[in-house]
Amino acid sequence: MKESKFLETILNIGRKIIPKKFFKLSQPIYHYFLALLGAFIYKFPAKKIAVIGVTGTKGKSTTTELVNAILEADGKKTALASTIRYKIGEKEWRNMFKMTLRGRFFTQKFLSNAVNEGCNYAIIELSSEGVPQSRHKFLFLNALIFTNLAPEHIESHGSYEKYLKAKLDIAKELEKSPKKDLAIIVNADDKEGEKFLALNIKNKIPYSLNDTIGTKTTEKSSSFQIGKLVIHSKLPGIFNVSNMLGAIYCTKFFGVKDETIKKGLENIDFIRGRMEKINAGQNFEVVVDYAHTPDSLKAVYETYHRYKNICVLGNTGGGRDKWKRTEMGKIAEKYCDQIILTNEDPYDEDPMKILEDIKKGITKKSAEIIIDRREAINRALKIASLEPDNKNVAVLITGKGTDPYIMEANGKKTPWDDATVVREELQKIINRT
Repeated sequence: MKESKFLETILNIGRKIIPKKFFKLSQPIYHYFLALLGAFIYKFPAKKIAVIGVTGTKGKSTTTELVNAILEADGKKTALASTIRYKIGEKEWRNMFKMTLRGRFFTQKFLSNAVNEGCNYAIIELSSEGVPQSRHKFLFLNALIFTNLAPEHIESHGSYEKYLKAKLDIAKELEKSPKKDLAIIVNADDKEGEKFLALNIKNKIPYSLNDTIGTKTTEKSSSFQIGKLVIHSKLPGIFNVSNMLGAIYCTKFFGVKDETIKKGLENIDFIRGRMEKINAGQNFEVVVDYAHTPDSLKAVYETYHRYKNICVLGNTGGGRDKWKRTEMGKIAEKYCDQIILTNEDPYDEDPMKILEDIKKGITKKSAEIIIDRREAINRALKIASLEPDNKNVAVLITGKGTDPYIMEANGKKTPWDDATVVREELQKIINRT
């Protein structure tokens, strides 16, 4: 946008002429002013639409999709902004920005367009990394879902405590919202849940796996009962039951009936890049997932504990969260029968050095290092195809999900999509047999 580019030009000039200390001190004011200006230009659109935020470390994108599916089943016209995609009414497009919550006028324009298209709700995934740039400001939330918190973005925030504070800052925007009858929906199973429930918000709605009965999960599906509502979902894993609970309690708050909630959740076959199964006619399982934290990686592997797992995992992002590299290696060693380490998003860090850091956590098994991600995926698929009883084999490809690029040195961005590459490489293998 022209306004944003103009202000970015001013910011870049400021970097050059203002002493570094004073420039750093003035940045929060600049970002707040930019957020205010964007909202002002688009006439504060968040005041004219119900806005539901979703924040946490894991499950944000999935929960956003679940809430959207239920509201659509209820006949509501929705807008959605997440790591995976953007949607306004019937129009949708892929998120190509490697960024969960965009600022610089984008979100305000998005909300304005949603209002103009007659949308009843906007469901927005909220990331802590947008907080220092005030991207969470002037969204005037009606409700916020908190999914969970685990260590992530520690280098960028400075500490786990600062990361937690950034998440709480998002929730405090709900406290300040000018709208009436606000609600915070909180995963009470998470150790930080109480801090979110302690905020001064009228409707505090905790949810827990302990609320469910008859819960069953496999690598293919999940089922559970909450009150009189019985759900049979095609989404696998206990973590997705938790995600569904957040969506259920949220939409119940907005008056959606049980039968509609059931319809919305059971209509979802899969969520792009989140435990997404790829089937090109092969006998074995292939799954693409965004898992990029130790907890999420463990959850993926535990879901497929009955299979022989061939695991392709990446370098967890160059220049950040270095602490988790050996942890990812340890988890892979525990759950994977064969391990292939490959490139993910090295940025300006040496990808081989990153993969060697992961390999330090793998001490009792061998692990191949194949820098080229396509080659690594092809290698895993070939191994699976040659297994004599490959119906019990799963190729688990983690770290990218729907990420649209591999981020490399000197700002290089290689267009990418794990699911597309998997289909292409599977087809090559199938054609040879």
